[in-house]
Amino acid sequence: MTVGSGVLLVLLSLSGALRAHNGDLTARETCKVGFSEEDYTALISQNILEGEKVLKVKFSSCLGTKGTHYETDSMDFKVGADGTVFATRELQIPSEQVAFTVTAWDRQTAERWDAAVRLLVAQTSPTRSGHKETSVQVQALQQRVPGPRSLPASQWDASPTLPSPGEKGKKSAALDPVQPPNDTLWPWPQHHSSSGLKRQKRDWVIPPINVPENSRGPFPQQLVRIRSDKDSDIPIRYSITGVGADQPPVEVFSIDSMSGRMYVTRPMDREERASYHLRAHAVDMNGNKVENPIDLYIYVIDMNDNRPEFLSQLYNGSVDEGSKPGTYVMTVTASDADDGTTANGMVRYRIVTQTPQSPSQNMFTINSETGDIVTVAAGLDREKVQQYTVIVQATDMEGNLNYGLSNTATAIITVTDVNDNPPEFTASTYAGEVPENRVETVVANLTVMDRDQPHSPNWNAVYRIISGDPSGHFTVRTDPVTNEGMVTVVKAVDYELNRAFMLTVMVSNQAPLASGIQMSFQSTAGVTISVMDINEAPYFPSNHKLIRLEEGVPTGTVLTTFSAVDPDRFMQQAVRYSKLSDPANWLHINATNGQISTAAILDRESLYVKNNVYEATFLAADNGIPPASGTGTLQIYLIDINDNAPELLPKEAQICEKPSLDTINITAADADVDPNIGPYVFELPFVPASVRKNWTITRLNGDYAQLSLRILYLEAGVYDVPIIVTDSGNPPLSNTSIIKVKVCPCDENGDCSTMGAVAAAGLGTGAIVAILICIVILLTMVLLFVVWMRRREKERHTKQLLIDPEDDVRDNILKYDEEGGGEEDQDYDLSQLQQPEAVEHVLSKAPGVRRVDERPVGAEPRYPARPAVPHPGDIGDFISEGLRAADNDPTAPPYDSLLVFDYEGSGSSAGSVSSLSSSSSGSQDYDYLNDWGPRFKKLADLYAGGEEE
Repeated sequence: MTVGSGVLLVLLSLSGALRAHNGDLTARETCKVGFSEEDYTALISQNILEGEKVLKVKFSSCLGTKGTHYETDSMDFKVGADGTVFATRELQIPSEQVAFTVTAWDRQTAERWDAAVRLLVAQTSPTRSGHKETSVQVQALQQRVPGPRSLPASQWDASPTLPSPGEKGKKSAALDPVQPPNDTLWPWPQHHSSSGLKRQKRDWVIPPINVPENSRGPFPQQLVRIRSDKDSDIPIRYSITGVGADQPPVEVFSIDSMSGRMYVTRPMDREERASYHLRAHAVDMNGNKVENPIDLYIYVIDMNDNRPEFLSQLYNGSVDEGSKPGTYVMTVTASDADDGTTANGMVRYRIVTQTPQSPSQNMFTINSETGDIVTVAAGLDREKVQQYTVIVQATDMEGNLNYGLSNTATAIITVTDVNDNPPEFTASTYAGEVPENRVETVVANLTVMDRDQPHSPNWNAVYRIISGDPSGHFTVRTDPVTNEGMVTVVKAVDYELNRAFMLTVMVSNQAPLASGIQMSFQSTAGVTISVMDINEAPYFPSNHKLIRLEEGVPTGTVLTTFSAVDPDRFMQQAVRYSKLSDPANWLHINATNGQISTAAILDRESLYVKNNVYEATFLAADNGIPPASGTGTLQIYLIDINDNAPELLPKEAQICEKPSLDTINITAADADVDPNIGPYVFELPFVPASVRKNWTITRLNGDYAQLSLRILYLEAGVYDVPIIVTDSGNPPLSNTSIIKVKVCPCDENGDCSTMGAVAAAGLGTGAIVAILICIVILLTMVLLFVVWMRRREKERHTKQLLIDPEDDVRDNILKYDEEGGGEEDQDYDLSQLQQPEAVEHVLSKAPGVRRVDERPVGAEPRYPARPAVPHPGDIGDFISEGLRAADNDPTAPPYDSLLVFDYEGSGSSAGSVSSLSSSSSGSQDYDYLNDWGPRFKKLADLYAGGEEE
């Protein structure tokens, strides 16, 4: 069967067939390992002494008793080395059976076997004084029928009662010479006095009652009849108690209270309950006990009514390819619900089919008892067969296919890969090329073939260069997808040193080869790598070249030759030089030979010099294709010369006009460095003579001196004191510096006072008063100007431009010649274009006062008729005054607002002119309109034209 049909592969273990191969099969067939009995039963007294022997079990290991060890699961009993069961302490056994398990196990194979032990307690009852002793005879309604090992479940006769498995060879009751009827069990002993012989009354041990499971009935089915010999004298009632009678499950067993016949009321199921313990009672009609209770043990005899069931219908196992015969693969397990101590529950295994049957149809075998699957033949090869499907059958009745019940399961045996195939190159030689000075470049791909499991350690290739690359320029990396070897440059190669490489590469696997497998001669290949010459950039051998010279060398002085080297020895190329960085433009380089000379005087004190070092960068370029260039840095360390005179510090100071302890500390600053700086010499010049007359210098140390007054009093003011400062250079340099000294009156603490500071600045008391008066006058003028501006602003609101509403003549001008800025001039606020009706600020003005361009708010008076010929200048004046009033009105709208000049009022003293006909207009004279301006002249022309028509 195939995997697609649901069949599983099973790993098989070593079975008895291998033992037959080793010569042990005959001995194993003639000897059966295990206990001689599966269930031992013994009769014991109620009181047992320590060390008292109760029975002996027999166990055969087919190798003698050597290596066999016994154990029990009871703390009261132990088993000796010879199988004798004895008590470990003094015991008092209750009036019922004692059961425990004895285990034998082989120390060499660790196999274990179990046997059940039942100890039944013999009970005795004392003689009842004052009553006639009677004896009771016992006879069971039990017949011998074929045991469960000889017939299947369908051939059992369920009507008779079978003996218990442990009953064999045991005397369970004594029969009186006087035989009772065949269907009566006399559990209580009877007493005969015909001969005058009296026997002490005692209770008998009733043998177990065996009931087969799955009986077909009819029900109720009689098991046994219990009677007492006293029922001939008095009426007796019989009853049973215990699990199955008056305890759950109730009414499994019943008894006729008058006849003593006990019945089973339904079929029994051993897998549900294997045994019952009942007690039989005999009482008179008044309920008085006439006999002691008798223990009844009922055992359900197993029938083969359950098939073996595998723990799983699908098992998965694996075995390495190339495994030797006898290698353990896996274990399959099936369980049977029937009695495992009988053949009904004894399961045996066998392999039904194996797919595929290559290289042999019997690649595996199974231990019939344990279910261990092992290899039985050699030749497992994953590269040929990767998976086997095995059908395993489990059969009870110790594997008897005629009577036993069977079940099957499927097992999948996966043949796991081992590294039994070394990797091999697909070619013996490979070739590649690489440009010089290039790294991390793959120059060749090496292909290999490996028949092991892909993407496993047995398949993953590992490459190693074994010769041809002593300097370590190359490495071979593995492509994780294709398993190819990628020859990669990890250290730049130089064409001028190596034009080609001959590498020898070996390939192996991550996992070592299996035992006995040797490397193939095809696991080594040669790789030829050619190096390509490319144009390399020239380089300066002494990059960051440092030279030392004094500053101030003349222009044109040759400093050094800063030349570069072209590594391309096999190319005829010329190198040209140029400046790349010269911050102060002090240097010049010869473009042909790299000779560097000065183009200006080098100054150590320049801002371009850092820590006495001036740095310039030069470029060397060849004429290759493409051109290549390299840079070099020249560092010039400038040695200081004394080319800077010292400067006096500080430049300003102050001192009291009267000599005191107050002095001025002075020093010098020099741009040069040691030894062209201090110690300094400070001295006063001889000219003018007043300097040495008024001042004196006292030397403190090589860098500091003190300047102080020589005379007792010097008038307050500012004095320029010249001082000559000379450094210690070779030759020394001198400089005359001026220090401004403020001489001022001082208070009692020697501090210059405020007035003294002013006086020291050169201003007298009169000058100070004059300055203060000027400040007051200036402030007064500013105040008067502010008051005047406010008054003027107030007057503007009351000027004649703000006319009375009665005199408002609305001959306003509308401006139509102003065009917008196109689509870009559309972002404006229309709310600023005020409608005259909604202007709120007009309402807030005083009554009778408003601008000429505002619409009246209240009721408007009716205006008288205007004169026939107005003055030509009135309109222009009106417009000018309106514009000026709008410009000066703080409540006026913004510039882009609507100014109303065309409103003429709502009423008129003139009558209606709608009745006038066009013919009557010819008598009107419009010549006076010519005097009002060009626009009115146009109006006069229009009217005049109508007259002509």
